[in-house]
Amino acid sequence: MKIKVCGLKQPENIKAIAALQPDYVGFICYGRSPRYIDDLAASVLAELPVGIHKTGVFVNEDAETINFPIDKYGFDTIQLHGDESPEFAYAFKGKVNVIKAFGVDNDFNFDQLQAYAGKVDYFMFDTKTSAYGGSGKTFDWSILNNYKLDIPFFLSGGISPDNINEVKNITHPQFYAVDLNSRFETEPGVKDLEKLKNAFDIIRKQITNEIRS
Repeated sequence: MKIKVCGLKQPENIKAIAALQPDYVGFICYGRSPRYIDDLAASVLAELPVGIHKTGVFVNEDAETINFPIDKYGFDTIQLHGDESPEFAYAFKGKVNVIKAFGVDNDFNFDQLQAYAGKVDYFMFDTKTSAYGGSGKTFDWSILNNYKLDIPFFLSGGISPDNINEVKNITHPQFYAVDLNSRFETEPGVKDLEKLKNAFDIIRKQITNEIRS
């Protein structure tokens, strides 16, 4: 299982989180978010260790608006968190890894994902709300059993120190990564290092146990 920490924006906090060696770090390129990176210096991301995937998160932007920060910050992954079409997502595939996020509730129809097969690299399943992510709310993870495609997925939405242990109960073969965000913060965009250390330990211990078994 991979670990993504999303919603970083403060240089010193970014450096501290990078030292934990997450697999992905996410930067919100959406002006309405309290975690918006705004004018973050590109040099901050350039100093990240090799092997950490730098992920730009976008909501219903045009291609030019996405391509500019890809080039500026060296993003190797983008997360499309709005209503982007399969064709729009596919236009970036090959240049970067493409994660397409969906808000999930009890009525979510997984059949709609079929149109994205072959056009994205990953899905992300977040909690459906009136906003685009960062709600700190969970959805019923048992719904994931209805997902039948062979495209790996990230799990997002309300993962917290209180429920991180329950992640091990998700046994879906395409469960690829957890996305840690608002429930591991001291304020929007500033992550709590100790909470994340504990979460990383729990996840990595689980991975070790799976390998041994």
